[in-house]
Amino acid sequence: MSRMQLALNVDDLDQAVEFYSKLFNVAPAKRKPGYANFAVVEPPLKLVLLENPGRGGTINHLGVEVESSDRVRSEIARLSEEGLFTEEEISTTCCFATQDKVWVSGPAGEKWEIYTVLADSETFGTSPKLLADNATQSDEQSAVCCGTSVSTEADPAPSTAAACC
Repeated sequence: MSRMQLALNVDDLDQAVEFYSKLFNVAPAKRKPGYANFAVVEPPLKLVLLENPGRGGTINHLGVEVESSDRVRSEIARLSEEGLFTEEEISTTCCFATQDKVWVSGPAGEKWEIYTVLADSETFGTSPKLLADNATQSDEQSAVCCGTSVSTEADPAPSTAAACC
């Protein structure tokens, strides 16, 4: 099973969750401070909402969720053969999940990930590679994941200084 992923920056997570729950007639599959995702069956879509006040309505990143780490590795090989620069993250924690993924940038700089979820995580995580270039980190307590600067303390929540992809 593969499905497209759309990760959106939203100003108000509660308001966005209410809207997208009605739009797709489905409750969030995962909800954490500053973060929600929906596993929409029809159309097949993984919708990720990242609370980034002041950046609402913008794309954070795009992606394709695939069924296995083997598929991620085959995509790494295929994209490399096509001459696209790839940034690999194996067993990384991002968006409250441990994942294997590969990142590429589109012609206008848009960030794309091809990923598989290995396990749930109680922490937002750190995904320091490709998206760190755009993030603003206020101190050593912050980390970057999916283009969002988040606190790594007990109550992780996106910072207002979050970067947008």
